Amino acid sequence: MSVEYAAQILEGSHRAAARLISWLEDEDERAYECMRQLYPHTGRAYVIGITGSPGAGKSTLTNGLARVIRQSGLRVGIVAVDPSSPFTGGALLGDRVRMNDLADDPDIFIRSMATRGFLGGMAKAAADVVKVLDALGKDVILIETVGVGQDEVDIVDVADTTCVVLVPGLGDAIQSMKAGIMEIADVFVINKADHAGADMLNAEVCARIEMDAHLRKREWSAPVNKTVAVESVGLDEMWLSIESHRKYLLESGKFYDNRRERTSREALRMIHGELFRVVREQLEQSGRLDAAVEKLMAKKLDPYTLMRDTVTEWLSSSQCKRRHDEDTQS
Repeated sequence: MSVEYAAQILEGSHRAAARLISWLEDEDERAYECMRQLYPHTGRAYVIGITGSPGAGKSTLTNGLARVIRQSGLRVGIVAVDPSSPFTGGALLGDRVRMNDLADDPDIFIRSMATRGFLGGMAKAAADVVKVLDALGKDVILIETVGVGQDEVDIVDVADTTCVVLVPGLGDAIQSMKAGIMEIADVFVINKADHAGADMLNAEVCARIEMDAHLRKREWSAPVNKTVAVESVGLDEMWLSIESHRKYLLESGKFYDNRRERTSREALRMIHGELFRVVREQLEQSGRLDAAVEKLMAKKLDPYTLMRDTVTEWLSSSQCKRRHDEDTQS
């Protein structure tokens, strides 16, 4: 079945893509064979991250930017990440409602996802969803993140160009100065630029960019775009800034370097996650975790010794199993 879904996705089936994304969100085993089939067909789409404070108008901006991109004939995928309920794990998925007017375009695929407690403003499966939309044939993929302040930095592990959205009147002049926020921006967008304080915010951000460029000697200086997304003002200029950053990455060779670095980090995260799952499963099924916790609570064992002993024992047992398998095969 997984092979059939992969073939349908490569043929452009939105229905098959939606089903696979649901499997990824639910960590269904059927997803992994399908992703294995799709992986050789990924890496062609350009990924744009849109992040910023809650209330900055990111959804309206994403909606408008998708329309501008479509005018150039490019196919668009949208991943809109919503905060999830701490009680039910569900999400309001308001982004999907606000982007409903794009749903009639067959060359636009929209998927709303819940963070489900995952930090950094990203849903856990978001990187895999980008691969699905890439294999689906989308030329540009927009990822709109939750917007949770300084934790909003995980987007750089997925996006080729990261747009940080600021608005006057929400303390973004201060927010833009915080460590982590300035560093991740390839393009700054001051949305709701018709509001009071927009010019002051623009001046402060430009001053910080100039100071940051002097201190860090960066080759790329992030442009600052003013937009009024609800009126589709400034969106063409925003797209030109993104295109300029893409051209810079390709001509400087940083496009390949950045993607290679992200691939390395992703591979390590996946290995870490699977190792953690296997070890946790063994500890829980054997009852050793509960026994160890009781000892920790009674101060008869410290977590550092537990950690080292568990890793050493797991590695030893894995090596013994591998030798046994090799002897059996020979």
